[in-house]
Amino acid sequence: MLSFHISPGGSLRGECQVPADKSISHRAVLLAAIAFGESTLENFLEAEDTLHTLKALQALGVSIEHASPGVIQVQGKGLFGIQNSALCIPLYCGNSGTSLRLLAGLLAGQNLCVELTGDVSLSKRPMQRVIDPLTQMGAKIEGKAGGFPPLVITPTSRLRGIQYRMKVASAQVKSSILLAGLTAEGETTVFEPVATRDHTERLLVHHGYPLHTEKGSVRLKGGGELKPTTLKIPGDFSSAAFFIVGATIAPNSELLLQNVGINPTRIGALHLLQKMGASILLMNKRMLGQEPVADILVKSAELRGISIEPAEVPGAIDELPALFIAAACAGGKTLVRGAKELRVKESDRIHTMACGLSTLGVSTEEHEDGLVIEGGQYVGGVIESAGDHRVAMAFAIAGLRAKQSIQIRFCENVRTSFPNFVECAKTAGLNITQVDA
Repeated sequence: MLSFHISPGGSLRGECQVPADKSISHRAVLLAAIAFGESTLENFLEAEDTLHTLKALQALGVSIEHASPGVIQVQGKGLFGIQNSALCIPLYCGNSGTSLRLLAGLLAGQNLCVELTGDVSLSKRPMQRVIDPLTQMGAKIEGKAGGFPPLVITPTSRLRGIQYRMKVASAQVKSSILLAGLTAEGETTVFEPVATRDHTERLLVHHGYPLHTEKGSVRLKGGGELKPTTLKIPGDFSSAAFFIVGATIAPNSELLLQNVGINPTRIGALHLLQKMGASILLMNKRMLGQEPVADILVKSAELRGISIEPAEVPGAIDELPALFIAAACAGGKTLVRGAKELRVKESDRIHTMACGLSTLGVSTEEHEDGLVIEGGQYVGGVIESAGDHRVAMAFAIAGLRAKQSIQIRFCENVRTSFPNFVECAKTAGLNITQVDA
């Protein structure tokens, strides 16, 4: 069991480089695999989640080589180039819901048999929202009762394009449908109730694949060709969010986070923190491929509680655990609504965060779709992270304002997204040690 021990107090200062964007790394290697020719991906995130996607593609016959640390070369096989096999190929996705959902879309029209599996946590995450649209497109895909992994995909005739209206905003579901639409006959259109991260669309444009986007929808025609490309992946805003919150809540902090992606569909948490009173400045704005990037300067600030409305949740869904820590340090109450999606992440993040905050002495009120958090001073204690990487990192940052030390249990899965979190946090000024029992 891997635990984090955080001594109370401290500040975050200096400069910090967060890992490459996990969402983009997943999508970049998947699209490079079905482009025709060699693509080079620079600053690829070599964490457990993204490596599961990479290894799954290698198991399907895609040649991927590490040219140097963080740089991979992918020999794309073309849109229909993934080879058929007489056997059903097992593809292990570990803890990565992104790997499983996106691979399901990519492989639904590839005329082969695969079984997509995962660890205990992933096996409890619902996949019906992917199964339903892919089945409508003609895919043969089955999960366990209730739509849970493993998912078995068997050969079918060519998929057909559909118009699909998502009931719940989800970038993973949208991307899975679009990936399936690449191999489908005719047009595929996805309508989403609220804008979600658009990395898949931007990467398709980067590969020269035509698509049409309007407010609330994206449309593409199947059967085209993806051109090989060279891409440098920006830093992950979701990883940066922990340090943005940390530098905001810790006195005498001034931290510069370099080369961070600031895709407008990803930085809802930044706007919410500014609404709470945070001092955040975007500097040196530029483009990496189709993605906007900046250096982020954060200084200590006094925060106030706010209401986070349902429409604001999708743009900050992965950063909400960190925002809950900011709310615990803010004056007054913070109300979060419309975040029921948090209950089906790596853990039930509403419940796990509520329990952890209560352990620290923070007053919380748990609702089906959110939390009410009363800000103020809190103490320390032993936190059960439920094996959830974002919960573990959020409570590590909480140590900056705790009166007593914090111990966080079951932190192994931090490696899924931020392998060098402890080293980065120490360098920035967090009093953290790692204990491997």
